[in-house]
Amino acid sequence: MEYSLSTAVYAILIAFVANIVLCPILIPHLTRLKFGQYVRNDGPESHLKKSGTPTMGGLMILISLLLSSILFLQGNYQGVALVLMTLGFGAVGFLDDFIKITKKRSLGLRAYQKFLAQIAISVAFIIYCLNMPGFSTYIMIPFMPGQYWDLGIWYAPMVCFAMLGAVNGANFTDGLDGLNAGVTALIVAFFLFIAWASYSPILPIAGAAVGSLLGFLLFNAYPAKVFMGDTGSLALGGFVAGMAILLGMPLWLGIVALVYVVEVLSVIIQVGYFKLTGGKRFFKMAPIHHSFELSGWPETKVVAFFYIATTILCLIGYLAFGPGI
Repeated sequence: MEYSLSTAVYAILIAFVANIVLCPILIPHLTRLKFGQYVRNDGPESHLKKSGTPTMGGLMILISLLLSSILFLQGNYQGVALVLMTLGFGAVGFLDDFIKITKKRSLGLRAYQKFLAQIAISVAFIIYCLNMPGFSTYIMIPFMPGQYWDLGIWYAPMVCFAMLGAVNGANFTDGLDGLNAGVTALIVAFFLFIAWASYSPILPIAGAAVGSLLGFLLFNAYPAKVFMGDTGSLALGGFVAGMAILLGMPLWLGIVALVYVVEVLSVIIQVGYFKLTGGKRFFKMAPIHHSFELSGWPETKVVAFFYIATTILCLIGYLAFGPGI
């Protein structure tokens, strides 16, 4: 089934309107239920004032995404796979957020519990994809137009690794007002453009995600009235990875979603260096966006820098796709 660009525009507008209607309704409910953010004591001092800001705003992202997407799912097997996988990761994030809130602590699910759940969802998505008519284990190679790499038996483990990296990268990127929502909106917009050029059936679903994120940003931009929580960040990371996989472009995650990669690597480097040196820190704080803050950058400047960096990376991603679009 083919969709026109106007279909994506309708999906964007529907999701956008749905979110700007939902947020003013649900944010007060989250406040009354005392679903407030728990802020780390070892974080930047400026963040302590954010304690108590309603979290789990990812629910609004997921609801508006679903309301818009559902109009374009009939006979759209790739779209169904993408939406179900996104909801699955969102459910894991919701459980993690719920435990944090009810237990009044910064730790929700245990690391191994979250990891096993992420693997299970990733594997289910990959199995579904491999059983879809016409789906193959070939992936595109950046900067080599028309060239494909058949991963064969290595497809499942390599793609699963990419999914886990994107999900956790998006999770670590969520730490400043509007940071994750804006960066992810730019990445999704890039894949939306590729979906349009490739006549992909995920085009309207990508549009629904863009519209949902733009609507959410009205309430999540500095100073944030609501945070997305793991409910949103895990779902968004899964959505980005799912789009890249369905388009045969998982290698592009290392280009357009490089911010995710850097955020994950900063945490890995920080933890590893801390253990190897007996307590020393490589960065002032990880994830790396907090290190920028502790270096004297205002929060809004850090967010703007990451937006600009992601925009440039998306332009490079376009060049990596090749001429003709």
